Amino acid sequence: MQMRAARANGIDFAYLELGPADGPLALCLHGFPDTAHTWRHLLPVLAEAGYHAVAPWMRGYAPTGLPATPVYQVGALASDASALHEALGGDHRAVVVGHDWGAFAAYGTAGLDPDRWRRVVTMAVPPLAATAEGFFSYRQLKRSFYVFLFQLPLAEAALAVDDGAFIDHLWQDWSPGYDGTWDVARVHEALGDPERTAAAVGYYRALFDPALQDPAYDAAQAAAGSAPPQPTLYLHGTDDGALGLDAIGDVGSVLSPGSEHIVVEGTGHFLHLERPELVAGHVVRFLAS
Repeated sequence: MQMRAARANGIDFAYLELGPADGPLALCLHGFPDTAHTWRHLLPVLAEAGYHAVAPWMRGYAPTGLPATPVYQVGALASDASALHEALGGDHRAVVVGHDWGAFAAYGTAGLDPDRWRRVVTMAVPPLAATAEGFFSYRQLKRSFYVFLFQLPLAEAALAVDDGAFIDHLWQDWSPGYDGTWDVARVHEALGDPERTAAAVGYYRALFDPALQDPAYDAAQAAAGSAPPQPTLYLHGTDDGALGLDAIGDVGSVLSPGSEHIVVEGTGHFLHLERPELVAGHVVRFLAS
């Protein structure tokens, strides 16, 4: 696996790369609190299937650069993905894979620029229409406490306490039984500087504060709120401690024709790390169908 860099949407993106350069682009987007390394099991499988498999660190996550202005709304993430498609030589054969915040970015770029992406794969965060009511259940609000904590000025301080143990505990709660020690160490590397921590928190603050949103991304923002027009594979773990299976509705009913919704037994939020062979098998089969 090679680590390279490309400039897209005004940001220098660092990324992991594997597979033939002339193969169809498979852009894999991570979420919070995570890094491009989360795709270390999937990238080789995609490369073996002939894809130019690429996993960038998202905006604000080191070693990717910080944006000139601190804009972290979903529309910006979607626009980053579209710009990366162009910068990496993607064409109509390209596919996009997203987990957590990367799923939101995938929905946005797929709807904003549908001609760029042949198929979409997302994990752990379904389209908004499938979570609208479930998110406000008591059980889910308890799981989502961090979303509201991150709206406060004290959020960065909370993340810094005890050498960033907050992030360690999120991984433990979200994927119970999975040893994420190595993964969490990579997250601390990516978010260790205060400006990087503020960037990660900024994703959540931009959800609710219009003052933190740039009108230039209005179209991408709207696209991210809808299900993709392309066939989409959606995967969710039965033991996801971030977004419970009980909090999502009938995902299949909001996806386009040719889509699939698969529940992966015995996995949590980071299902692609917990059962990498099974998840990769579903992904490659769907992309080839």
